[in-house]
Amino acid sequence: MVYFDANHFNSLSSVLILIVLNLTRYKTKIIYKTLINIRMKLYIKNMVSLRCKMIVKEELNKLGLHFIIVNLGEVEIMENLDGEQIVLLQRGLEHWGLELMDDKRAIIIERIKDLIIEMIYSDEEMKINFSHYLTGKFNHSYTYLSNLFSEVQGMNIEHFIVMHKVERIKELIMYDELTISEIAWKMNYSSLAHLSSQFKKVTGLSPIHFKQLKDKRRSPIEEIGNKNSSPVYKTIPVSKPGLILPETILHPRPDRLRAS
Repeated sequence: MVYFDANHFNSLSSVLILIVLNLTRYKTKIIYKTLINIRMKLYIKNMVSLRCKMIVKEELNKLGLHFIIVNLGEVEIMENLDGEQIVLLQRGLEHWGLELMDDKRAIIIERIKDLIIEMIYSDEEMKINFSHYLTGKFNHSYTYLSNLFSEVQGMNIEHFIVMHKVERIKELIMYDELTISEIAWKMNYSSLAHLSSQFKKVTGLSPIHFKQLKDKRRSPIEEIGNKNSSPVYKTIPVSKPGLILPETILHPRPDRLRAS
């Protein structure tokens, strides 16, 4: 006759349960580490809007790729792409005017531009120091970033910021939901006079004159600050009969800018 010691049986069961739990945790850690290791970051040029994010997600889905994060200019996926997948993704993105990047300097420049655009076109009040913000996002000094940006883009970071701030001001004026003074506060200008002065240097118009225009025009975000873009000057009718004002709205002039 065989006798079972209940206490011994319970102890053995507990040990077996602990072994199973530890093995499960070990496997989970291995799986997690594997997933972390196969993550791949992609850098995409001309991603400047929510629609761009949606397009990138659609193109990734077409290839059966799983994205973890999709930010302006930067995407993280769970797979490592092979040569054929890279070509297919590149073709899909190029159809929408987007472009995969692999040059390290170009990636930094595009990331700087994306971060600036993201901050300026946010619905939140823009109370931020851009130099501190950018330095905190990169493992480089602001001097290095500024020099690299100037070398590649043909203008410094401050000019790029001013051009986009002015474009955002145009957008807010066209929405007609805020006064010019409220826009100045939202865009972190020290005064209404400061905003008006900077706006006129870029466009040739005061904010009030721009608001009176019947045919208000804005530039595509991805073209603002483009190294290959050149100033375009036109005349357009305004609300006062017979008055024609110069327009630099499509491509502001970098030589007329001064950083805020």
